[in-house]
Amino acid sequence: MNVEQVYKDANALLEGHFLLASGNHSARYLQSAKVLEYPQKASELTDALASMIKDAGVAVDTVCAPALGGVLAGYELARSLGVRSIFVEKKEGGMELRRGFEIEPGEKVIICEDIITTGGSALKAAQTIEALGGEIVAFASLANRGFCKRVGGENEAKPECKLPKNIPLFSLADFTFEMYAPDKCPMCKEGSTAIKPGSKG
Repeated sequence: MNVEQVYKDANALLEGHFLLASGNHSARYLQSAKVLEYPQKASELTDALASMIKDAGVAVDTVCAPALGGVLAGYELARSLGVRSIFVEKKEGGMELRRGFEIEPGEKVIICEDIITTGGSALKAAQTIEALGGEIVAFASLANRGFCKRVGGENEAKPECKLPKNIPLFSLADFTFEMYAPDKCPMCKEGSTAIKPGSKG
């Protein structure tokens, strides 16, 4: 599967001048919501992701996603794997499990995001599940921004990656974009203004 082409076909690989959550700027931006608005396409992506996880022999009981961005990807991955889907929500300083969701001691959980950048949100979700007695057996995402090393990927983990090295990350493709500090951004120097297209924009 050519994941980059899937994103392009869904107008989800944007080009322009973007302000990232990190505060850095980039000329390219992944907008997974544009891919996930088509359930059939979402199913194809998560079926492929589930195949990678199954082939690796990872046993899983539950898929947990950080809300809001990971919920659709997590739900579809759970469907592809034939397990239940839950999500954690932000609270000050971290995340928490709400809405009557529960974790059994020793329950094997995959943390799923639409996109893994440095893995900060995924790590907070994992810490929440571990605090409730769950076992994190893997991380997963549709796309990996190249800071963390994925199973089968060529990129090595960068210092910015926050995911633990002893737990595998499954992702369909690496998307490595140039990023610039605002005072070194060539697009800013040309007079362009960065926009924030994500859910927090």
